Amino acid sequence: MKIGKIISVSELGVEILTDGAEVRYRDMLYTELNGKHYRFEVQAVEGSIVNAISFESCAGLKRGLEVYKEERGLAMEYSDAILGKVFNPYGDTIDGTKVEEPHVRSVYSEPLSMSQIDINGDILWTGIKVLDFFAPMQKGFKMGLLGGAGVGKTVLIKELINNVYKGMKSNSVFIGVGERSREGKELYDEMLEADLLDKMGMVFGQMGENSVSRAHAVQAGLTQAEYLRDEKHQDVLLFIDNIYRFIQATSEISAMMNKMPIENGYPATIESDVSEVEERINSTGEGSITSFQAIYIPADDITDEAVQTILEHLDGQVVLSRKVAEKGLYPAIDVFQTTSSMIDADKIGQRHYELVSEVIRYLTRYNELEEIIAVLGIEELSYEDRMIFYRSRKLRNYFTQPMFVAENFTGIPGEFVKIDDVLDDVEAILTGKCDDILEDDFFMIGSMKGKR
Repeated sequence: MKIGKIISVSELGVEILTDGAEVRYRDMLYTELNGKHYRFEVQAVEGSIVNAISFESCAGLKRGLEVYKEERGLAMEYSDAILGKVFNPYGDTIDGTKVEEPHVRSVYSEPLSMSQIDINGDILWTGIKVLDFFAPMQKGFKMGLLGGAGVGKTVLIKELINNVYKGMKSNSVFIGVGERSREGKELYDEMLEADLLDKMGMVFGQMGENSVSRAHAVQAGLTQAEYLRDEKHQDVLLFIDNIYRFIQATSEISAMMNKMPIENGYPATIESDVSEVEERINSTGEGSITSFQAIYIPADDITDEAVQTILEHLDGQVVLSRKVAEKGLYPAIDVFQTTSSMIDADKIGQRHYELVSEVIRYLTRYNELEEIIAVLGIEELSYEDRMIFYRSRKLRNYFTQPMFVAENFTGIPGEFVKIDDVLDDVEAILTGKCDDILEDDFFMIGSMKGKR
């Protein structure tokens, strides 16, 4: 249906003068030029003037081109065909495959009602010692992975995909937002090699693409996750790498629309933009979506407006630290900033809760003792402080772990460690049963079962 003509063209979108046709927010429009199909999405309607953002480059477009309205808006495949394929944010495959009998649904869906949401899911054990011990997760949780560039967020996400699929046999969805195309290809190849590719859906809006693609990747991936939860009744794992890039993309679109930004150039709608995404990540009585969201921290400033807005919606956070990474301790997780609302005696049990409290006490004291030793030497410490110092170093090494996805780089086989073994090992270290074992023997191992 023809709705009007283009009257101006910018880098990211077009302005359209309508002929009186009804046009609403998020309607999909298109035009044709030299055999090429250009698609747009309506962002604002002011009288007979429509502002729309372009899915692809606007290069070549000109004033006077006729614009038409598509019957449906932006849609994504909503069937088992999502598994084993890589999609762009507009529902098209980009890996050379084809969906034979498309069955699509709008990428914009209403969030679950209060009566549909189930908040009493089971605990989700990942087999990664430092996560299961310090930040246990419940099905349906939203967990943030925070860290600057090069501290291991993507490696940790790959390990979670590997471990949790093996434990739950549920499908996953991976959303790549604004990351490098090379990293997306690496993930694709690794999942293919690990025979996991056909167990997951993938949506990419990569760094080299325009901000419209990056902004819509999350909505498209959520649609795939909702299919697995609502139609297949699965406990779905949703990985978003990187949710901060979603906010960056919406900022660029907002700037193009000449909307007044707030602090640091973020759009005034930052709260509602993030809420719209996060409120779709929930659990029902028949299925759940558990999300792990990598969050880039600009300039390592965790107080950044965008980072704080995302954190408000999360049930916990895993913070990866450059200082820990510099010591060669991987996963490079800062246990003091890593949190989970599951750290409660009523949820994880009294023993686990007390062990976490004791380990944090040991490591806090260890940091204080390091400064004392640097000045006075270890001989000046009391016997109790010396034991805390030595045992803390063993605990610090123990929470490193060889990753399955990093075997090709480290040469060390990956290990999945059960939470009961982690609790037994930690208790043994704290009570002195491992005092005769060298601290180096705790580095990059799985369980101490049979060694303590």
